[in-house]
Amino acid sequence: MIPRYSRPKMAAIWSPETKFQIWFEIEAHACDALAKLGVIPKEAARKIWEKGSIAKFNIKKINAIESVTKHDVIAFLTHLSEFIGPEARFIHQGMTSSDILDTAFNIQLMRASDVLLDDIDELLAVLKKRAYDHKNTVTIGRSHGIHAEPTTFGIKLALAYAEFARCRKRLENAKTEISTCAISGAVGTFANIDPRVEEHVAKALGMQTESISTQVIPRDRHAMFFVTLGVISSSIERLAVEIRHLQRTEVLEVEEFFFLGQKGSSAMPHKRNPVLTENLTGLARMVRSYAIPAMEDVALWHERDISHSSVERYIGPDATITLDFALSRLTNLIKDLLIYPDNMLKNLNKFRGLIHSQRVLLALTQAGINREDAYRLVQRNAMKVWNKGKDFLEELLGDPDICFVLSKEELREKFDLGYHTKHVDTIFRRVFSE
Repeated sequence: MIPRYSRPKMAAIWSPETKFQIWFEIEAHACDALAKLGVIPKEAARKIWEKGSIAKFNIKKINAIESVTKHDVIAFLTHLSEFIGPEARFIHQGMTSSDILDTAFNIQLMRASDVLLDDIDELLAVLKKRAYDHKNTVTIGRSHGIHAEPTTFGIKLALAYAEFARCRKRLENAKTEISTCAISGAVGTFANIDPRVEEHVAKALGMQTESISTQVIPRDRHAMFFVTLGVISSSIERLAVEIRHLQRTEVLEVEEFFFLGQKGSSAMPHKRNPVLTENLTGLARMVRSYAIPAMEDVALWHERDISHSSVERYIGPDATITLDFALSRLTNLIKDLLIYPDNMLKNLNKFRGLIHSQRVLLALTQAGINREDAYRLVQRNAMKVWNKGKDFLEELLGDPDICFVLSKEELREKFDLGYHTKHVDTIFRRVFSE
């Protein structure tokens, strides 16, 4: 992951120092369990913790050993033995490399999940505040990019709140699914290590035991995790694209905050571009792209191969670091978003009442006109607005076929904006009470 899109807390989870510390703790907890079972001396387990806890792992030295052994776990254990001394012979008893690698990887994903859950909580708080601020700020709703009927900007933000609340639940479930530990030895049969060791390590690390593993933890768990991150990124992009469209010069209903000293173009000094939301769209594409290799990792050969290993070295840090950055960027974007209610009303009225066509259609049907005839009557007046710039209400008031059925007072009432916002409170109760 490039530093430009990294935040320190998440990046630290994927540092070599953190990884090797987790590896040590897994080994040390396993030694505690082995000591309780009488497999190794209790004093040896105590010294492993004592000496290993103060060890300063030398990343360059581990890498140098690995360049010879071609095996990362052996390189780590070789380096660790330099700190532990004679008791090092009791480390890794009956275990296989995947016991360390898979359990550690899941711990990193768990910790990354906690950061992402905090990110979503911060985003939800900002969305809720701004939704209530603009609960009754009337704006035009669009379908196919074309004016449809009025809504409120608060409803738009409430929609995003509900979407990210669902994202949070999915991430909680994905974290639970990934929170498994496997200390089951070669091919997962526990032939050389007691299942109680796995239970002890899992409890010590706040994990669940894997119900059945081969030599690796089943990768369908990881696939679901990264797919969930992909869905969250899609929700980020949906909101980002909405803002990008609303910031277009011809629309200008909202705008990213433009900081003092910021420049939009090297050539055109007047430019104020939606660079943050465009950036979020790009970052979302990256996070989603990691879901495919995660799903392809599910199909490993027999009890294991390592075709997944290189993939996970990329997607573990990259997906979580990128999503962490994107969620933080989106939160700050929404917090500082410039909102222009006057422009919203101006755009809403651009087609001179055309957006009230459905109310007139329904009124005609309720007055006894069949739907096809009512549609034809309303549409022929609506086309005059599109084609000639006429005022919709004035055209309706001048249409004898319509005025034969509806009075002028009834027609004017159908152009009341308040009609479209009468259930906003109901929508907000549904969204925010959940």
